[in-house]
Amino acid sequence: MKSVILLVLVALSAIFPTNAFAQNDGWHLVWQDEFDADGRPDSTKWTYERGFERNEELQWYAPENVFQRDGHLVIEARPADFPCPSYKEGSTYWRNNRPRILWTSGCVKTIGLFSFLYGRVEVRARIPVCLGVWPAIWLLGDRGGWPACGEIDMMEYFQYNGRPTVLANACWAGDKDTQWDSSYTPLNHFTDRDPAWAERFHVWRMDWDENAIRLYLDDELLNEIDLTTTINGKLRDTGINPFHHPQYLLLNLALDTRVRQYNPADFPMRYEIDYVRVFQKE
Repeated sequence: MKSVILLVLVALSAIFPTNAFAQNDGWHLVWQDEFDADGRPDSTKWTYERGFERNEELQWYAPENVFQRDGHLVIEARPADFPCPSYKEGSTYWRNNRPRILWTSGCVKTIGLFSFLYGRVEVRARIPVCLGVWPAIWLLGDRGGWPACGEIDMMEYFQYNGRPTVLANACWAGDKDTQWDSSYTPLNHFTDRDPAWAERFHVWRMDWDENAIRLYLDDELLNEIDLTTTINGKLRDTGINPFHHPQYLLLNLALDTRVRQYNPADFPMRYEIDYVRVFQKE
């Protein structure tokens, strides 16, 4: 059905001079993925992360855990048991001291393929909410290292202080450590209003201009980040505002490092993305 609707919109755009996805407030579509073809993600739009990546997380990222099916991008976390390719006997480094891979998952990103400065991002997705899951929609700056490159978390979901929580954040480099502007919304804020919330797809949105980053869930504002405050300090790239430079997109499903015992019945954990659309104003 989504493919039929998209074809109709494209046909209309050929007849009328306006963009098929142009929005009433002046935004015009500049990049999108509707995930309509079954199989692997579009290699002209996405690349994969591989192996252990960050936060001492337990999952090994593998391209095989990311696929398109029935009009959705699916990122799947699975139990595993095979020798760790990066294992080095005697190493104390977390990427190298695990002899076996016990969990796999996936992460795709647009690095080197697409980045942008200012705009609106809309991602329609259905997230898993079981214990230990950590899905995210986020962006990183394409200049410099973290955190001075800037990070925008349109969505993170995990157990925060023991409570299932939806996060909307941004971070940059401070004088001595990473500076965060974070919003924490308990999941029951949404499920009390809709007990079937976790069964549904929802739209996460970012509106980003030279003054602020505004992060929404189903049109509810979760966090507004004032960009006059996001100047890198002495830690790295002093005086640079990373949010005045282009960023690229990432979608991933991690396993929460604070949860060491997972329910086998929750696997495979599936994070489903219906579309990703990026708009800018002319």
